Amino acid sequence: MIAPPERSAERDAVIAALLPRVPVQGWTSAALRGALSDLGLDPADAPLLFPGGAGELVEAFIDLADRQMAETEAAPGFAALRTSAKVRTLLADRLARLRPQREAMRRALAVLALPRNAALAARCTARTVDAVWHAAGDQAADFSWYTKRATLAAVYGATLLFWLREAGDDDQAALAFLDRRLAGVARIGRLRGRLAARCGGRQGRPAAA
Repeated sequence: MIAPPERSAERDAVIAALLPRVPVQGWTSAALRGALSDLGLDPADAPLLFPGGAGELVEAFIDLADRQMAETEAAPGFAALRTSAKVRTLLADRLARLRPQREAMRRALAVLALPRNAALAARCTARTVDAVWHAAGDQAADFSWYTKRATLAAVYGATLLFWLREAGDDDQAALAFLDRRLAGVARIGRLRGRLAARCGGRQGRPAAA
């Protein structure tokens, strides 16, 4: 598991106060200073709270979204769901929570897309998919740990981009897109299982005389 960024109630509060400013001001020091002022804090403390600038602000925002998404694990009936349904529920809840911050997320992805932030983008994605699998109760410890996370990263990344392009007030189109991607992954998994079983069966047969 990749170590999380610095966490504190104060940083979370600042990110929450910053979000309404991001659609206009972006993930900038000006927006951060404004958020601190809104909270009655000294704007001069901005470099102390987030010395990494825009990249650190975006990382803190995504980490907060990861933790909020994981709260779905405590929802009634969640524990009884199959793992695939848990993954779908977690991602659907994440999109619903992010709906008011759609533009902030769009601008966050623009920050992560900068070449200098490639490693940061990879860390944020890895943490998100790991949070999903952890909340879904995945106990894999072998090579499938990596394949599951790589597969989910591709599914979530495509779904997020689709969701950002949607202008509607709900997430139905994005969720339908997510369902299609998850169904495709399931079909590939079943095909691999059948192929593995056939190969294993053939290897176990004695050679013809």
